[in-house]
Amino acid sequence: MKKTAFLLFMILGIFYSSFLSDAFAQTKKSREQLEKERAEVQKKLLEFDKILKQTAASKKTSLGQLSVVNKQLETRVTYIRTLSREVTLIDTEIAETEKRIKSLENDLSNLKIEYSNMVYTSSKMNQGMTITTFIFSSSTFKQFYMRLKYLKQYTDARKKQVEQIKIVSEDLASQRVRLEEKRLEKQQVINKEEEQRRQLAQARVEQQTIVSSLNRQEIDLRKKIVQAKRQQENLNNLIKRAIEDEIKRAEAEAKKSNSTATKASGSSIPLTPEAAALSSSFAGNKGKLPWPVETGFISKKFGTHPHPTLKGIVEDNDGVDIQTAPNSNVRSVFDGEVIKVGTIPGYGGTIVVKHGEYYTMYSKLKVISIKTGDKIKAKQVLGQVYTNKDGVAEVHFETWKGLQPMNPSTWLAGQ
Repeated sequence: MKKTAFLLFMILGIFYSSFLSDAFAQTKKSREQLEKERAEVQKKLLEFDKILKQTAASKKTSLGQLSVVNKQLETRVTYIRTLSREVTLIDTEIAETEKRIKSLENDLSNLKIEYSNMVYTSSKMNQGMTITTFIFSSSTFKQFYMRLKYLKQYTDARKKQVEQIKIVSEDLASQRVRLEEKRLEKQQVINKEEEQRRQLAQARVEQQTIVSSLNRQEIDLRKKIVQAKRQQENLNNLIKRAIEDEIKRAEAEAKKSNSTATKASGSSIPLTPEAAALSSSFAGNKGKLPWPVETGFISKKFGTHPHPTLKGIVEDNDGVDIQTAPNSNVRSVFDGEVIKVGTIPGYGGTIVVKHGEYYTMYSKLKVISIKTGDKIKAKQVLGQVYTNKDGVAEVHFETWKGLQPMNPSTWLAGQ
């Protein structure tokens, strides 16, 4: 009966250990994901700190500074949430470890009781005679053999019991060390979270200071808004003319060669089989396109939005503006052909690239490394971003399907 109970106890112990191992594996997976998210957020914060320092070096408060600070605030809030989730996860790990310690303590106690009973039983059996006497006092050879076999089994069982006690004791000690490490780790994460909250409060003060300074520049800002709208119209005219010229050229070539080139859906652009394949490939990569710069953030979104500081004023944007570090390389987001290279006042160097029936435009470049007619590859450098007098380095990026502008954010990876 005791032997059966002991075996049942061991089976339950193995099952419970397996269950805990699965729980630890799942927790480890969650922890790895959290650590990955935390690393990404920390990387972004470092990028934004660098951009802010370079922007602030101009000693003049600008909308670019406000954009960086706003992005820092948004990212820091995300970081704090990640740290809070990490604390919750560590609490779960601590609870699981405490549960395992309690289970191991119970296992160890039961093993010791079982071993004590075995020793007591052995002493009772041997009372009044030696083991040798017990064996050789057998009345038959069969009894002699059975007594030898019984003593061997009993001795082996005691050895295994001692080994199991040692294994459980070592595991218990290891889990207690793990528990202390987790408690220390939790405190370290809490300290990080508190530090991030302090920095968040400082950033909010900085944000309000910048907003107040910009409000004092209202007249100048209103002039810039009017100027920016005019520049946006000039930019739209440039890309529309480039696309219209491309359509006329494609139609003329198709007519001249009596080609049966297909017309893209939603536009009147005749496409060769190669261009149709490129167009289809571009469409298939929606949400996966690389950014036109390696680091940075979207400082002005697509569409119509209220001005960040002036009440009652709205701004229109047919693309997105991506604030980055000065002198950053601007690169193509996909394979294509350069169909226009020009200059727009306020937007600097401007490049239009054709991808079948799709087009991308890159503006605010100070250096251009390609020319009209060049065949380019994804991530190929087109030029360098321009840094304005306020110290803001910002590339303007647009995506079009035929003569219809689209939201670039839906095409870029990670958005």
